[in-house]
Amino acid sequence: MDGAPPKPEPAVAAGDPGRGAAGAPPAPPSPNEQIKARSRFLRGTLSEELDRAALGGLSEEASQLVKFHGMYVQDDRDLRPERAKRKLDRAVSFMARLRIPAGVLTARQFLALDRIAAERANGTLRLTTRQTIQFHGIIKSNVRAALRAIDAVLLDTIAACGDVNRNVMAAANPFRSRAHADAAEAAARLSAHFLPRTGAWREIFIGDQRVRGGEPESEPIYGATYLPRKFKVAIAVPPANDVDVYAQDLGFVAIVQDGAIAGYDVLAGGGMGMTHGEPDTYPRVGDVLGYCPADRLIEVAEAVLTAQRDFGDRTNRKRARLKYTIDGRGLDWFKAEIDRRMRSPFEPPRPFAFSTHDDRLGWAPGADGLHHLTLYVENGRIADRDDGRLKAALAAIAGLEGFGESGRFVITPNQNLVIARASEAERVRIDAILAEHRVPREFSRLRQGAMACVGLPTCGLALAESERYLPGLVTRIDAVLARYGLQDQAITIRLTGCPNGCARPYLAEIALVGRGPGRYNLLLGGAADGSRLNRLYRENLADAEILAALEPVIAGYAQARRDGERFGDYVRRAGIVPASGAVSA
Repeated sequence: MDGAPPKPEPAVAAGDPGRGAAGAPPAPPSPNEQIKARSRFLRGTLSEELDRAALGGLSEEASQLVKFHGMYVQDDRDLRPERAKRKLDRAVSFMARLRIPAGVLTARQFLALDRIAAERANGTLRLTTRQTIQFHGIIKSNVRAALRAIDAVLLDTIAACGDVNRNVMAAANPFRSRAHADAAEAAARLSAHFLPRTGAWREIFIGDQRVRGGEPESEPIYGATYLPRKFKVAIAVPPANDVDVYAQDLGFVAIVQDGAIAGYDVLAGGGMGMTHGEPDTYPRVGDVLGYCPADRLIEVAEAVLTAQRDFGDRTNRKRARLKYTIDGRGLDWFKAEIDRRMRSPFEPPRPFAFSTHDDRLGWAPGADGLHHLTLYVENGRIADRDDGRLKAALAAIAGLEGFGESGRFVITPNQNLVIARASEAERVRIDAILAEHRVPREFSRLRQGAMACVGLPTCGLALAESERYLPGLVTRIDAVLARYGLQDQAITIRLTGCPNGCARPYLAEIALVGRGPGRYNLLLGGAADGSRLNRLYRENLADAEILAALEPVIAGYAQARRDGERFGDYVRRAGIVPASGAVSA
């Protein structure tokens, strides 16, 4: 516990389902709470159901439990109509997500993941907005083989999904500076500290045998029912807010002195998810709680996480994130509760400032004297296409003699990829490989700031297209920007196929959120540094209506913007969207 003092007894017992109205009995826990409670620390019937390979999916209960092991059961929704017509079951497969703190992989690990994608999944790798990798299209009979191959290169999928602390993010590229290295190391420590202690993952998927006797199994931090919902942590290093620290349940903003991280301003209560038509659900930016020295990182994080464990809503999963706990009980109450759980209160926050939250593409020198290349990866999808064979190129780079030993691949929070620690000779060879495979290197400013979730056809929650729709939309918006001389303006645009917000759309200057097939809500006015929510501008737009709604705003920006004014700031100043109000409908 990193020297943290004994924790006080919670005012509400861990796992308490919540309180009813005055004089009423407590509301019952949600079905998910009951599944966790009887799961035997996340085992359930997963092992037995995986043995039944003839049945492509899992039972509903097992489908919930497998999330804690980093997987979702999905099906190809493009194939549903034809398969239904032929009276066939859905084309079920698994999505597996890795746990990669700060997004750092060795070149050998990346090469192994490339092979797993080809042999056990759909042939592509998907870089996510949480600095990790997803495999799509793993059929049930390949699940154990895929995870054993992942385990063989010292990686895993534990806690990449489920009601636990998810993959811990940190400012991209630990080789960029001493402070960035400190942030990545802190992310690794947080990830290890909050890793579930159950041996279920290794028993079910790797084949380890449970040792008999000794101490009974327990979860010293989580308890038998884990957290009420997912919990997200990120570490930002100003002036870049690439991790979108305001969108996290728990955010740490590095305060740098003499090149190293001396401490952190701590934020809590951010979160993107909401549900259309339910105003009790909403995105939220985190509040600053105070400052802590760097050596108290784990103590502070555990205080915040366990407060959410003990007081989060376990009756209504739509209201179970930390943001609702804080809003329901009040920020002053929450600060007092965190202070009560720590050895001493927070210090006053230190000043910090962000200027951007995107990536700097191209080659750059690092603090280690080596070279680092940030490659744009459209919507994070690493694949071989007609316009360039990115997947093959990256595999060739990872396999370069010498670079395979020392090179690193770093996933950025913006779904891009850093090829890190290249010598001058390796830099020349890497450029040659990219050129040989026709990998594009030049993109518009708008495209560089674009991000989309996976959406259709695999995400079961998607209401509309996202990853497949955004590239073409960006091309058309680029044409509008060029008409008004704005082609060199940096504007962040994000699109999600549903309101859950996996691509963090509610912080973007332009955002589209799926309402239904071919229909989107248009939101405008987020801040360029990711510190402010955007607002609903137009609702339920079809494709042609999106451009029709955007063009007058773009024209006004071209005519009336102030020197250096970003698009999102202009939209707010001009009153095109209100300073407060609905984020979505």
